[in-house]
Amino acid sequence: MLELKNVSFSVNDGDAKLDIVKDVSLTIPDGKFIVITGPNGGGKSTLARLIMGIENPTSGQILLNGVDITGMTVTERAKMGIGYAFQQPPRFKGLTVRRLLSLAHGNELPEDQCCSYLTKVGLCSRDYLNREVDTSLSGGEVKRIEIATLMARELNVAIYDEPEAGIDLWSFTMLVDSFKAIMANRKESIVIISHQERIMQLADEIVVIADGAIRNYGPKDEVFPKLMNEFDAGCTFRGNEG
Repeated sequence: MLELKNVSFSVNDGDAKLDIVKDVSLTIPDGKFIVITGPNGGGKSTLARLIMGIENPTSGQILLNGVDITGMTVTERAKMGIGYAFQQPPRFKGLTVRRLLSLAHGNELPEDQCCSYLTKVGLCSRDYLNREVDTSLSGGEVKRIEIATLMARELNVAIYDEPEAGIDLWSFTMLVDSFKAIMANRKESIVIISHQERIMQLADEIVVIADGAIRNYGPKDEVFPKLMNEFDAGCTFRGNEG
């Protein structure tokens, strides 16, 4: 279980202090699929970075299975089973997909197991095993490979920061199918930062963050219709957050 207790994050903006995340308390039970959404610049991606340890909270606590990880580094949190997928996944010239999956897993993976992970994210596995994770791959391919690496790690918490950003409609459809496959066999908690209705429809629960604070949180069937009403009123959440 992941717990955030009164987490805040501020930065200095000249002589002023800018509050980006404000006193957020949130509990994510084991095995839940959580989508965090909200207006642009509301603090969603910052919250994801705080969970991973890319940023450190100004105040508050973050706990994983009862252990206070607030002061832990990214590496320490990764060893505890937290994984993070970036909006723009890194590319590695000279590193093959198979080698990347093995590095993620922690030891050399047999070919059939690598193929299994790639198949789950909709890639024709044997066509990709020996390809380099470089610019020859499309944005959608790289994102699905990154999802496969998180699968290979057998995580407690997997965080995806706007996985739909910068990919075409075909790749997005395959991405949604990948998340459906994860849901069918999930063990870890899944946290996705997203504006997309099709991804929100997959969630167990939806968290709405605006102006750095939680505005709404609850089961998808309760929160999603309210969001759709706001969309109809012209208050959309789509776009990329800085």
